[in-house]
Amino acid sequence: MTENPGIEVSEKDGKLLAIVIRRTATAAATQFITPTGCSQQLGFVVYKSGTSIPRHEHLPVSRSLIGTTEVVFVREGRCTVDIFDSNRELFRQFDLGPGDAIFLNGGGHGFRVHEDTVLFEVKQGPFTSGPEKVRF
Repeated sequence: MTENPGIEVSEKDGKLLAIVIRRTATAAATQFITPTGCSQQLGFVVYKSGTSIPRHEHLPVSRSLIGTTEVVFVREGRCTVDIFDSNRELFRQFDLGPGDAIFLNGGGHGFRVHEDTVLFEVKQGPFTSGPEKVRF
């Protein structure tokens, strides 16, 4: 992971729990912010004016994933995200507003909404018919 003042990394005991990507985060060159071992890749991909991304499609590569990661973008409103460690103890809190995003990779999490809020969520999915989460 590369240093970026608009990115806050939350780790405990060598485990990546969350990454906050502030609306102020920027990159002058392509920069991936998740470590290579993550099941989801996040980063800034930077192109100069006048260049193009060649047309392409992604091949049906089989991947094996354990767990579910999420990226949540705050479109409108304000909320606080509580991050819990593997012992379900509160570890960090992040206040998020419009344009901020958070990558939830491990441990637990909860949201406290302070005003009418619209979140845009990206995760591996859809949910299966079996149990996928536990509330605590």
